[in-house]
Amino acid sequence: MNFGILAAGEGSRLSAEGITVPKPMIELDGDPMIGRLLRIFGRCGAEEVAVVTNGERHETAQYLETLRPELPFRLTVTEAVTPSSMHTFARLAQMLWGKGRFITTTVDTVFDPDAFASYVRAFARADSDVDAMMAVTRYIDDEKPLYVRTDADMNITAFTDTDDNPVYVSAGIYGLDDSARPVLENCLASGVHRMRNFQRGLVETGLKIKAFDIGQALDVDHASDLAKARELLSTNKNNG
Repeated sequence: MNFGILAAGEGSRLSAEGITVPKPMIELDGDPMIGRLLRIFGRCGAEEVAVVTNGERHETAQYLETLRPELPFRLTVTEAVTPSSMHTFARLAQMLWGKGRFITTTVDTVFDPDAFASYVRAFARADSDVDAMMAVTRYIDDEKPLYVRTDADMNITAFTDTDDNPVYVSAGIYGLDDSARPVLENCLASGVHRMRNFQRGLVETGLKIKAFDIGQALDVDHASDLAKARELLSTNKNNG
């Protein structure tokens, strides 16, 4: 399995709250967040990991270069300044198209590594007619969550901005293959800038998209989220 990390955001909210290091370099679980993700991907048998970092903050790319010699997989890093998360994702996907199924995540998504490993195995073993598998969570802590509607077989039927089906929200982790490429290209050509609209496009195109409950997951958008993230990881270790 190949993996990708979206790490080009500015982290403006964290910066406004007094955190001066780039978001990917914030320490969590003993490592910078991006280093933690690389360790998790390595344990999941990663063949290649692609990363897009912020082209105006070089610390992250420099840190990744120090890790490169010890990594058990290929690491591809691109520095970029993009106008939206959609454009960052497009840069990342360009590095992964044509290489089989891949999983991408935002750098600040925090989750239980064991649950993530189960998700990776499920996507790797999914039938060939499954075009995508999105990680979802019942834990709602986002300011503007993307709600996920599913049927009884965990097929995703809709992504919505309102809680008309409040069971799941997106965990910000996307499992895709090349069938998503035309949808992404159409979104970019249409001026779409939000990842949630790309996900809606996948459904509207008729692709078969599965949901996988990854348990508790959250994004680190504010300084206060760091305490929540560390508590989540501590709880997972104690339960393990």
